Amino acid sequence: MKVNSVILAKNLKGKRVLVRVDFNVPLKNGKINESYKITKSLPTIEFLIKKGARVILVSHLGRPIGVDKKLSLKPISQILEKKLKRKIKFLNIDSWKKIEAEINKMKEGDVVLLENIRFIKGEEDNKLIVAKNLSNLADLFVLDGFAVAHRAAASVSGVAKLLPTYAGLLMTEEIDGLLKLTVKPKKPFVVILGGIKMETKLPLLKKFLEKADYILLGGGLVNTYLWAKGVKVGSSIVEQSLKKEVLSYQNKKKIIWPVDLVVGEKNGKNAKVFKIDEINIINSKLAIYDVGPATINLFNKYIKRAKTLIWNGAMGYFEQHPYEFGSYSVGRLLASRAKGKAFGVCGGGETVEIIKKLKVTDDIDLVSTGGGAMLEFLSDNQLPGVKSVLKKKYN
Repeated sequence: MKVNSVILAKNLKGKRVLVRVDFNVPLKNGKINESYKITKSLPTIEFLIKKGARVILVSHLGRPIGVDKKLSLKPISQILEKKLKRKIKFLNIDSWKKIEAEINKMKEGDVVLLENIRFIKGEEDNKLIVAKNLSNLADLFVLDGFAVAHRAAASVSGVAKLLPTYAGLLMTEEIDGLLKLTVKPKKPFVVILGGIKMETKLPLLKKFLEKADYILLGGGLVNTYLWAKGVKVGSSIVEQSLKKEVLSYQNKKKIIWPVDLVVGEKNGKNAKVFKIDEINIINSKLAIYDVGPATINLFNKYIKRAKTLIWNGAMGYFEQHPYEFGSYSVGRLLASRAKGKAFGVCGGGETVEIIKKLKVTDDIDLVSTGGGAMLEFLSDNQLPGVKSVLKKKYN
């Protein structure tokens, strides 16, 4: 798989370059909570500016139904101005002709940001008319939002069919990094899976049973496994529809199950550690919220020998003290092994949040900006966005 990187594009000076970024950042009380995804796309934008391109940024924010001013990208244009140290023109998408006229006024190195593309009907359905309207604004297309690469949207795969298409620097970094996990990864190869979105984890679990040496499990999969075996798990999160499939993994030697778990109330009260064979939660106020210290010690034995590491999904309800210790320990162990002793990758919203809280982002080889996209890529699904940036020849 060879990626058609934007660094291979010729004669960018004066060209109108449409760049699909992922600025879908978390909001709190209407304000941007953190700007990690924005920062990760800056190298691509700065590269195009230096080449003298006229840069047109396209992104979405949230899941609006029609126009929702609370999900406007206007605040992001202000953050971009500070980070890029230049004026960013913000354009509403009320008239494609007006947008095209404004773009034609741009000078070399200028940057504009379009309003939330999901305000446009037909964007998520990949309607041809939306893709055509976007393609009319530009001479070429750069996809830099890996987090949306699994979406067959007009601003992702739709416009890619109408313009010469390249991968941005972030997109290239993500694909190259994840390929190291799927094409002859260095052994021992250890995968750590957690979180509560179990339906997205099982395809990955099945895939990596072939390639990984060990798979360390925490989170909702463990709860569901215990429940499926007939163990009383109180109000723990389980996915009953996965009972049969989860039980099929109980005797797999590659899978390392926790040996102890932390049980308590959701608010953190009455938290206690129990060996896994002692779990019997009758009180509906109690649930499993983390892996225990013996489990972390067990996981450490596998992590410290690994040459390739991947982590997706929290070990427990890390947002509430004292249930953060399992996830924080895994994050620190991964960071201590990556960039040298092992090639370390992590991804997914919760996982990245933990890594950032621990301030170890720079200690890990690849902190993926794509949660769902990363899982689908590693599960061998053909992502529409990735297919659009595979190497082609353009005149």
